[in-house]
Amino acid sequence: MQKFKIKSTFNKLLLTSLLSLGQAYATELHTELHTENVMSKEDQKNLTPDRVLELLKAGNQRFVNNTLTKRDHSKQIIAAQAGQHPKAIIISCIDSRVPVEDVFDVGIGDVFVGRVAGNFENTDLLGSMEYANKVAGSKLLVVLGHESCGAVKSAIDKVELGNITAMLDNIQPAVEHFKNYKGVKTSKNAEFVHMVVERNVKQTVEDIRKKSPILKELEEKGQIKIVAAVYSLQTGKVTFLD
Repeated sequence: MQKFKIKSTFNKLLLTSLLSLGQAYATELHTELHTENVMSKEDQKNLTPDRVLELLKAGNQRFVNNTLTKRDHSKQIIAAQAGQHPKAIIISCIDSRVPVEDVFDVGIGDVFVGRVAGNFENTDLLGSMEYANKVAGSKLLVVLGHESCGAVKSAIDKVELGNITAMLDNIQPAVEHFKNYKGVKTSKNAEFVHMVVERNVKQTVEDIRKKSPILKELEEKGQIKIVAAVYSLQTGKVTFLD
């Protein structure tokens, strides 16, 4: 009986030690990934594209877990007055259910955000991306689509209304990509909508590389990374497709 008690006590001490080590590691990781500081030029310079991608993934996990960083925005506003050195630019849909900065748990000065219904590229957005990555030094370019996208659904159904008609033309290549699809090709088919949503972000990434020699060269040199991702309205999870 005495031997059993000693063994039990040892196991408890071992478990306590392991938990303490785990907590210490979690605290260290939390300190690294959670910051109230505004990105500096030195911070940006020391980041690699892969590291920025890792940080955004970690931020999205905090968003999903409802453990968002507590920030003093008043201090950040003051600190950001001197300039900006964001680590990434994110091209997103205008959908109000996709709060980009919250989705990746980033603060003031952390990322550039460009938005257009259907998250496609055009001349203005390409110029914005080139500014973010070539001029301002951001290391990552994310094209972020989302499930059940209204613009994608409208493109599938060939909606015609004012300037919306011309806007949806930008998404048609993603729809036409599945011209041999055997199922129902309407917005009521969730499977087809999902397929076009994913194809649309991939198409945008391909078009960015094709239409911007500047961004293509930066990526080829390893100075930036261009990735496609899709946000889930049900879970808040971002799935990276590259």
